[in-house]
Formats: sequence, C-alpha cells, structure tokens
Amino acid sequence: MYSRKLRPLIEELLAEFRVLYLTGPRQAGKTTLARSIAEHLKMGYITLDDQATLASAESDPHGFIRSLGSKRVVLDEFQYAPSLIPAIKEASDNLAPSEKGKFLLTGSADIFRSARTQEALPGHMARLELFPLSLSEISNQPLNIIDYLLKGNFQSTTFPFTSREELAGFVLRGGYPEAQSKSPRAKQAWFNSYMEGRLYKDFETLYAARGDYHSKLQAMAPYLAGLSGNLLKYASIGNDLELNDKLVKSYIEILDLMFIVRRVPAYLKNRAKRLAVRMPKIHYVDTGLACHLLGFRNENQLLTSQHYGSLLESMVYMECCKQASWAQEEVGIYHFRDNKQHEVDMVFERANGQIIGVEVKASASVKSQDFKRLSVLAEFSGRAFEQGVLFYTGQEILPFKQNDRTFYALPMGLFWGVPGELVIH
Repeated sequence: MYSRKLRPLIEELLAEFRVLYLTGPRQAGKTTLARSIAEHLKMGYITLDDQATLASAESDPHGFIRSLGSKRVVLDEFQYAPSLIPAIKEASDNLAPSEKGKFLLTGSADIFRSARTQEALPGHMARLELFPLSLSEISNQPLNIIDYLLKGNFQSTTFPFTSREELAGFVLRGGYPEAQSKSPRAKQAWFNSYMEGRLYKDFETLYAARGDYHSKLQAMAPYLAGLSGNLLKYASIGNDLELNDKLVKSYIEILDLMFIVRRVPAYLKNRAKRLAVRMPKIHYVDTGLACHLLGFRNENQLLTSQHYGSLLESMVYMECCKQASWAQEEVGIYHFRDNKQHEVDMVFERANGQIIGVEVKASASVKSQDFKRLSVLAEFSGRAFEQGVLFYTGQEILPFKQNDRTFYALPMGLFWGVPGELVIH
C-alpha cells in the first residue's frame, strides 16, 4: 500500500475542525485512506455506497445522524446523501467547543464546491482534495515541489537520467492506485470499467442526468482528453461535436466537480486585464485515463502523437496540484496568455500576490529564448513577479539570463528522483 502524503494534514485538521470533507476522483484511494485513519483514531466507519444504509439516511437524515450519538465517524461516499448536510450542521452546532473531528466525510464529487452546498457548514468544516497517486508518492520521494519552488534556492545538482520512453511511461501510467501494477490488457479493462461503471453511473446518479447523456459523454470524454493542456473554448467544442455550447459548458462543469477534468483560470492582473486572455485552460486529472481514451497503449504511440507535449504538461500540472495539497504554503494555480499569443503554462500565486511562472518543455535541451514567455509574464506582472522556471527532461539545474533576469531550467526528475544531497529545510 502506498503511503499518502496528505494523511498527516488530514489528522491535523481533524484535531482542529468538527467536520472534514475529503474529496477527489473515484478510485483515488479515499476509502482505503479513510478506513486506515478511522482505525488509527478509533472512529466508526459507515459507507453510503450500501443501499440499505443510504435508504435509511435519506428517509430520516436527522434521526440517522442522531443515532450515531457521541461516536466520531467516517461517512464514506457522502456525495450520495447531500440531504444529510442540515443534520450534520445541527449536530456540529450542538458540539462543545472542545469537540473536534466529529465527522470525516469522503466524496467522489465535490458537492461543497457547488453553489447549492458551499455555504452549508461555514466555520465548521475544512476541505481537502485527494488526487490519484503523485509521482512522488509512487517513488516515495520526500521533496515537495511547491515548497521547493517557493523557497527559490536552486543549487546546481545532477539528477538521474530518464529516457523519453520512461517519461512517456509516467504519462501513460497515470496515478490511479489499482492501475499501477496491471498488465496493459488488464489496465485497458480497468479503465473501461471505470468509465462505464463509475463515470457514467455517477453522472446519472449525482446530477439526475436525463435523455441521451450517455452518448454525449462518450463523445465528449475522448474529445476533452485530446484537448488536455489547451484553452477551453465551449463554442468550438459544441461546433465540433454538434452539441449546444451551453450543454457542453454544463457537462464540463460536472466533469470538473467529478474530478475528471480540471479547469485552470487565467491569471489576470488588474492594471493589465485588457492585455490578457481570460479563457480557462483544461487538463485531464489523470493522464493515464486520457491516454486510454485517446487509444494510446504503449510509449511509442504516445511519443509519436501530436498530444505528447500537451499530456506531459497535464502530468506536470496535476503533479503540482497534488503536491500543493500538502505543501506548507497555499498557492493559487493559474495559466497566462496575453493578446499576442505569449503563453505561460502555470502561474503560482502566493497569498501576498507574488507569482512564480512555470513552463514545461518536452526536450532535454534548453536555450535562452525558451524563457521569452516567462520574460513577457514578468513584464506583465511587474513587481508581483518573483521567479520563473522551466521544467525540462534534462539532468541539470541551469540558470539562464533573459532581459536582465535570471530564470532556471529544472529537471523533471524533481518530481520522482531527487538526489540524496538535495534536502529542503
């Protein structure tokens, strides 16, 4: 079993809040982690995936919660019973100030991000996202990339060599725990089952989908996989798939809440908003699933496709999102594009407004002009610009000058194979 780096933070927040909502995609490992925490903290465990239990909870929400008494409890698959929210709020309101960690809720759809429920438990609840395994969890690598970038002390270090085939293998494998050790054929079967038994079923169950939603999703899922790492244009998608653009937008919003895709907002600075493109980007949450939907079954097929660079960017983006969830400092993650088509893949914004620009390049060589777009971002953001880095597939940490600024090329090996001498204090 993989050690999940979010676990210490979950236990810390359970000691500080009455309710904790742990959300993330299906099969990311929430149930395994929640069961382990429940055993460790001597909490009860109830799954709402059990039909009899769910029926009881829905028939009498307040009675169901009151029946738990003083027990601290995990309520797994909570997305199936949003009707329990008022009862949980009542129970939370009646707790003594010293009583914490009453409820650990897990859910495969982020119901507390929706307008209907986001204000349901103000002040009582913390929320965390558990994604599929990060590269650092798979390799048991100790460095947190977000903390490392924010510290900004990039010392010359040589990283182990990673071939193009190995790198493509990371993209192809993705992060779902169950898919890690499966053979290629077994993995195909697993992803097929995931789409049919989880995605389509949950889409209908959670969002009361009606009509021919199944065929629409079947068309949209691989289309969006091919769009991963690109700007999100609802009208273009609607035109290509012969679907109403409002329906496209509503479906993508639901897929975002279900952690199938991730929409990345544009970085906009007040004084220069007119110079920036406001359109979001889209990334698939798991590149293994994206590759499956696009028909890539081996590294060579991926490497020779037009999608390789974009999917590599998606992998790096999601790795940053995953590690941001347990980083010491919170950051907002955006993308940047100006009206002259200068684009920066990621922009990390600190609480004080300072930003770090991040580029991804699917190459082992870097030149000074590769930092031009980061230089544009620096000019756009002015004093808010703190640092610019470019992840590449080489082995060395390298400084580069561009317009009197120093930028850094960083090996992607930071995500999975940090040398022993690289220690962050």
